[in-house]
Order: sequence, then C-alpha cells, then structure tokens
Amino acid sequence: MLVDTFGRTATDLRVSLTDRCNLRCSYCMPPEGLDWLPKPELLTDDEVIRLVGLAVRELGITEVRYTGGEPLLRRGLPDVVARTAALSPRPQISLTTNGIGLDRLAGPLAEAGLDRVNVSLDTLDRDTFKRLAHRDRLGDVLTGLAAARAAGLEPVKINTVLMRGINDHEAVPLLRYCLEHGYRLRFIEQMPLDAQHGWTRENMITADEILDRLSAEFDLAPDERHDRGSAPAESFLIGGGPETVGVIGSVTRPFCGACDRVRLTADGQIRNCLFATEESNLRDALRGGATDTELADRWRKAVWAKRAGHGIDDPSFLQPARPMSAIGG
Repeated sequence: MLVDTFGRTATDLRVSLTDRCNLRCSYCMPPEGLDWLPKPELLTDDEVIRLVGLAVRELGITEVRYTGGEPLLRRGLPDVVARTAALSPRPQISLTTNGIGLDRLAGPLAEAGLDRVNVSLDTLDRDTFKRLAHRDRLGDVLTGLAAARAAGLEPVKINTVLMRGINDHEAVPLLRYCLEHGYRLRFIEQMPLDAQHGWTRENMITADEILDRLSAEFDLAPDERHDRGSAPAESFLIGGGPETVGVIGSVTRPFCGACDRVRLTADGQIRNCLFATEESNLRDALRGGATDTELADRWRKAVWAKRAGHGIDDPSFLQPARPMSAIGG
C-alpha cells in the first residue's frame, strides 16, 4: 500500500498523459503557450500501462484518472483506457478534459471502458470563453458534454473556476444550465498553479463567496446522506435534493488531512501533491531496467515522504515550478 507518515493511504492515481493543451486558459498558461516536454521524455503507452498496472496490482490503487494538459490529444487514448480496464483488479477509470474532441471520442472511450468524465467549463458566454481560453471553442465543449452523456459516461461532472471581474457573475446561470442538462457542477477555488505566477488571494473567489452567490437563488443545505471521506468537494443539496452542487475550497477549506491522491506526470515523475516541490523519478528507473519490485519500493518511499498539507497559508509557501498543465489535475 502507499501509506504516508500521517496515516493516509493513496488509492486514487492521477496520470497525466501530456502537458500539451489546445486551450490557453489564463489561470493555467500564457496566451502564447509553453515549451512542451520533448517527446522522448514522455512515458510511452507501454510504460504508462506498466506503471499503472503495478500501482493497481501491488500498491492498492483503486481509481485511475487520466489527465493532462489535455488527455484527448494523446494518440491511442482509447487503447490506454482499454488496457487499464483489462487490469485485475479493475480500477475505476475517469478522465479530466476540456471537452474539445469529446464529440468524436466519447463513444470509443466508453466502449474501451472509461467510466466517467470531468469537463472544465468556466463560462456559457462565447466572448468570455474567448477571453479566458484565447480560443473560440465554446461550441465544441458544449457538444462534447452532450456526447459524453449520450455515451453513458455519467455522472458527467463539470469543473468551474470563477474569476473576479471575469466570470464570477455566472455562478447561478452555470448551475441552472447543469441542472437543465443533467450535469453535476463543482466550483473550484482558483489555485496558485498558473505558469505566469500571477495568482493572488485577493482576486480569488472563495468558497464562501461562491455559496453566498448560489444561496441568493437556490435553497442549499449540506448533503449529509453520505460520508464525504476523501472527496475534495463539499456537496450541497439543491432544494432538498436529489440534485447537488459541489464546492472545492482547495485554498480556504483544505482537505489535505483526508487526501488519498498521488500523481504520475507525463514524464514519469511521482508527485504527492499538486503543490509539491519534490518529485521522484520513476521513468529513468524504469528505462534503466528496474524490476517491478524496485519500482514499487521507490513509489512507496515517495509517498511515505508526503507532507501534512499544501501549506498555501504558510509564509514560506512557494508555488511549484511546474504549472498545472505539466502536473496533471
């Protein structure tokens, strides 16, 4: 098992398949993009499956989420999903995506064994989308969402980041849209993971602010039907339920004490936290001929050193050198 010194056990593996993306969202990267990782540094499909298989068979991983960058840009993604679904014991398999290309791939991914998707959507306004993402692709995202639901990749979850003075007035319209279309909405506090290092607490829309804005239009109550456990989102019943909305207060309401996640970057580095400043290199060991036992030992040692929390409120906090696109969500 992947246990740390605080007694937490990692069972949720986030695997980045690429650092590339076809959007340029302002809270992630500059409009001109970034210097992408050279292809030889990226894990191959076989290497991804070997490490994921090791994690599932030997290290207690029960959920695998493929992320990016934008994972739909990874050639052979349906095959990677199919090979993951063939593992024993079979893990739950999910995908975090911006939705562009999902209209083509939702069906093949569902057939390959994908269980569900999380789609990023920060606005329903075309002009605002272009301002945020520096691309005119809102229609593609909405089409991708519909395709995911039609393919049975449910619940289709939508992740939204509200930014002050840009889209913070859209909290209520976004929730209405999701209720009308059968999507499950989760608002996420903006985190200091942008490549430009321009994040400030003052500009962040907090969980309390989000709830205040939603409560002006909806009757919200904490969802106490299920134990939250390690889930990052606080869930709220809308009008008594059964529909819910989630709020992930990563900054102001950290859930580090129950964290069960570990990350594998596209270039084969183990990260214990989105905000970690240390990494453990599995790629070079794998390519150097390490056995599964040796790789598992490296992985366990990496997780054992996991810190108590992300430390954003600590005066010594340093934003990680890698932006979100190079870490994986």
